[in-house]
Amino acid sequence: MTDPAALDAADPLASYREEFLTPDDWDVISYLDGNSLGRPLKATAELMAEFIGRQWAGRLIRGWSEGWLEWPLTLGDRLGAIALGAAPGQTVVADSTTVLIYKLARAAVDARPGRRKVLLDTDNFPTDRYVLEGIAAERGLTLEWISTSPEEGIHPSQVADVIDEDTALVLFSHVAYRSGWLADAAAISRIAHDAGALAMWDLSHSVGSVPIELDAWGADLAVGCTYKYLNGGPGAPAFAYLRQGLQEELRQPIHGWMGHRSSFEMGPGYEPAAGSRALLSGTPPILAMVPLHANLDMLESAGIEAVRAKSMRLTEYALELADEWLAPLGMTAGSPRDPERRGGHLTLRKAGSAELIGKLWTDGVIPDFRQPDGLRIGPAPLSTSFAEVHRGLSALRDLL
Repeated sequence: MTDPAALDAADPLASYREEFLTPDDWDVISYLDGNSLGRPLKATAELMAEFIGRQWAGRLIRGWSEGWLEWPLTLGDRLGAIALGAAPGQTVVADSTTVLIYKLARAAVDARPGRRKVLLDTDNFPTDRYVLEGIAAERGLTLEWISTSPEEGIHPSQVADVIDEDTALVLFSHVAYRSGWLADAAAISRIAHDAGALAMWDLSHSVGSVPIELDAWGADLAVGCTYKYLNGGPGAPAFAYLRQGLQEELRQPIHGWMGHRSSFEMGPGYEPAAGSRALLSGTPPILAMVPLHANLDMLESAGIEAVRAKSMRLTEYALELADEWLAPLGMTAGSPRDPERRGGHLTLRKAGSAELIGKLWTDGVIPDFRQPDGLRIGPAPLSTSFAEVHRGLSALRDLL
């Protein structure tokens, strides 16, 4: 078995663990849920205090005209450059993932009049499925369900088999929330375009962990959250990407003053702003955006390729331990074995796993659970050590 101390000693990103905030009475021995909620940075606590004490308290309403109103665009462009492979002017930070899925998916199907079909898969994240169900009912569309294995995810061949000239939109997750399956986004986007459909991606489980190349893929639309590998905090705002060539064609349906061509004119009738600003609706969640500044600094410093390399090593090590310790006890891997097809987390499956969560948490080991029988192991590359993975799976072995 590989020595975790040796892996940590050879880790070029090991020093970043010191950048994260750890309470004095921290009772966690192994945090394995960075794919669900990232840990806070020390710099985030400092930035929040500075923002509240100086910008909010000191500048008050003047802050809006001193930069706050531009944060959805400037942070969006920075996120696009560091983590999304997106040129400027295509990404905004706003709202929640659910709201942005609705905005973009609704705009996409309206931009393909006469096409009545939307493709999605049976194991996509519930929000994606629920929102599309609502849009289909609202617009009289048909959902074409592609059955995917819970241990894998969507394959290009499955999309090619069912897409046709009646398809308006395809929406899939880049990394499957349950298995960690890493989809071939470029190939699926090409298949969508060949049929005249639009390609939309949910990046929630890949952004900050897996390199993303939206422009190079030819993606049309994308959404994602910032509270997982981007460590934005509970309920942190989401982001939306709309390809520049579609910005004059697609019109999101939630018209608000921040998306108006002149927000403070406050005149009659809605006139959309030019470019990606038209994706905005209401007042930006400025306070909730503060952590993203610190986290983008860290990700830019580390580099997404280095983050991905460590992520692959962490999940490979977790699988090594699972094979040696847990497989003899009836727990199996529910994720791809091929690291090139696996995102930043993996699932371990055993009937009755739901009963283990409370006991593990009490012992300071924190994975999470997904129905019907999966423990998700999500080591965040910048905050998780190999020793932490070893401690967590050791405790799980002992409990089993």
